[in-house]
Amino acid sequence: MTIRVLVADDQELVRTGLSMILQAQPGIEVIGQAVDGNEAVALARSLRPDVCLFDIRMPGLDGIEATRMLAGHGVDDPMAVVIITTFDLDEYVFAALRAGAKGFLLKDAGAELLAQAIRAAARGDALIAPNVTVRLLEAFAGTGPADPLPQPVEPLTEREEQVLAAVARGLSNSEIASELYITLSTVKTHVASLMTKLDARNRVEIAIWAHQTGRTRARSDGERN
Repeated sequence: MTIRVLVADDQELVRTGLSMILQAQPGIEVIGQAVDGNEAVALARSLRPDVCLFDIRMPGLDGIEATRMLAGHGVDDPMAVVIITTFDLDEYVFAALRAGAKGFLLKDAGAELLAQAIRAAARGDALIAPNVTVRLLEAFAGTGPADPLPQPVEPLTEREEQVLAAVARGLSNSEIASELYITLSTVKTHVASLMTKLDARNRVEIAIWAHQTGRTRARSDGERN
């Protein structure tokens, strides 16, 4: 099944380069290009791509607002958005993840990681680059909303705490399964349970919650609140 992608970046060379990289990947097709956020939202709504790849800084409507309009809370049939940027420590990236983006990459991430992020977003997963996004989440863990953080609707099990910590470190399901010596299907079950208990829409929101609550390492029963 071909993954249909919309690329939005105000720099023509970058936009063209990203499109060429993606077009060269098997099973990925670029169906549109946008020069700013307003055009990106309009094209996304008309073309209904499987994944939107947005630069975070664009004139008019930036990548954050475009993401919120297409993937934010309350959006009917939200789209998968991946943010790509030059800046590895930028408060706007955190805001974009909160707005519903499924992943974050630097523009020098390389073709392989870019394709992985697109494929992850297309299947409803999220790619959190360990060397970038986790560091960013740590940097902004203490700058979230002033309101009390939401608590799980049910206490997390010890295994869920382990999976939570692994997701916060940016590990994929396969890497988590290998590290914890459990099956891939078991990992998916725990991730789904975490999403339900934390009212999270994706792995990015799970990771954000883990960093904001300081739960980036697995806790034992005696450590839980």
